[in-house]
Amino acid sequence: MTTLRIEHLTSYLYSEPVAFGRHRLVLRPREGHDVRILDMKLEITPANRLLWSRDVFGNSVALVDFIEQADKLEIRSEVVIRRTPPFCTEAPRARWQVPYPVVYDPLETIVTAAYQALSYPDDVEELHAWLDCGLRIAALTDADETVNALGKLIHEQIRYLRRTEKGVQTPAETLRLGTGSCRDAATLMMEAARMLGFASRFVSGYLHCVASEAARASTHAWTEVYLPSLGWCGFDPTIGEPTSPNHIVTGVSNHPRGVMPVSGMFTGFASHYRRMVVQVKTELINDIEAERP
Repeated sequence: MTTLRIEHLTSYLYSEPVAFGRHRLVLRPREGHDVRILDMKLEITPANRLLWSRDVFGNSVALVDFIEQADKLEIRSEVVIRRTPPFCTEAPRARWQVPYPVVYDPLETIVTAAYQALSYPDDVEELHAWLDCGLRIAALTDADETVNALGKLIHEQIRYLRRTEKGVQTPAETLRLGTGSCRDAATLMMEAARMLGFASRFVSGYLHCVASEAARASTHAWTEVYLPSLGWCGFDPTIGEPTSPNHIVTGVSNHPRGVMPVSGMFTGFASHYRRMVVQVKTELINDIEAERP
């Protein structure tokens, strides 16, 4: 059991005061048997009205309506979470081997079908050609091994490149460029997994790592694939490994647009926008400090 503090600062700077439209924030970690929130503070300027809601995917979403103009929009989130080991460890998991191709329970297919539908149908031909060259699909018989092989293939072939531009590259763009951000690699893996018959979703969150401990990190993204009996299993193609307790989920969706950490708009000229600054810091803390009022 470990306790982790996550500090996340997002700032948008403008050359003069502008008006802000509604903003949507997906910053609150998803709680479950392995993660529990002990405390959370969310500070936003300029003045605003805030409403918490829960979307169709079960994510906690903050909707922010601003009531004054400003030349700086700042969103500061600080959350303390307690992480416990997952129920399913490697020893019993070996007894739950899932064959490939996967076959989903008829009771679940109405849901899994939504996560099997392609988000980028125009990229099918290029993805098929890439999968045929990179994976010996006919020889694959284990679902977990297939997912791991796909994630490692992306890690080997796509060089990480941090991008500040909005949105994600399409899977075909990422393959052609051979580079991409974590969200680009996650999108490629999500779409490729669907073409292999898996229900797959995009995940946004934080990664506790050397960069985040030094306050040099940003938000992170990876992929989850649904396996019969085992449930949603994560793989991070950016680092080429299955997810671990160091991956903290804030949002899941069948499309990358559904879980952007911060999304919104402003009213003004494009030239008014100067830059965006994102900083994520994580820190392991002891339980005594975590339980202070």
